[in-house]
Amino acid sequence: MNRCYLFIYSLLLPFLKLFYPRRQKDRPPLPEGAAIICANHSNLVDPLLMAITFGKKHHLRFMAKIELSRIPLIGRLLRKAGVYFVNRGTNDLNAVKTSLSLLKKGEKICIFPEGTRVHADESVDAKNGAVRFAMRTGVPIVPVFITRDKKLFKKIDLVVGEPYTVPKDGNMQELTEDLMRKIHALEPVGEKL
Repeated sequence: MNRCYLFIYSLLLPFLKLFYPRRQKDRPPLPEGAAIICANHSNLVDPLLMAITFGKKHHLRFMAKIELSRIPLIGRLLRKAGVYFVNRGTNDLNAVKTSLSLLKKGEKICIFPEGTRVHADESVDAKNGAVRFAMRTGVPIVPVFITRDKKLFKKIDLVVGEPYTVPKDGNMQELTEDLMRKIHALEPVGEKL
């Protein structure tokens, strides 16, 4: 286990529990070994919420925008914690190779397919990277829904869906749209968790 990741996890856990209390449904068992964890994204705190939801046992390797790597101290700390970066404006072969390498080693990577923060009244076309990696490696995707409208001290819903695999010969665009449907289908309707 990455010591920097554990340090950050242990340091932030009490603050996150206080400021962003979660209502979390019992989650299905995570696949052993490699998996691609995919969630909707609306707030800078989403990766931290994902990390505490999956716990110390599952060191998630986050793909993050390259701009974060350029922030003094923060970028260095994120890199030491196992975050890897993607240049969203290009076909970043280094990020692709890193993702595939991590999956081949049996690690769990976390990707936000929307590629940016998206609020409740907005929509964007999801990027197909997560589906592309799943098709190439055969590892399962785990969809996750996180409440978009987050307010301090107000409980948020975080729902982890059933892992599933994508066909290697499927239509990438359709499979990407299906992934986003699976994520949004997890949103609690009516009575909250």
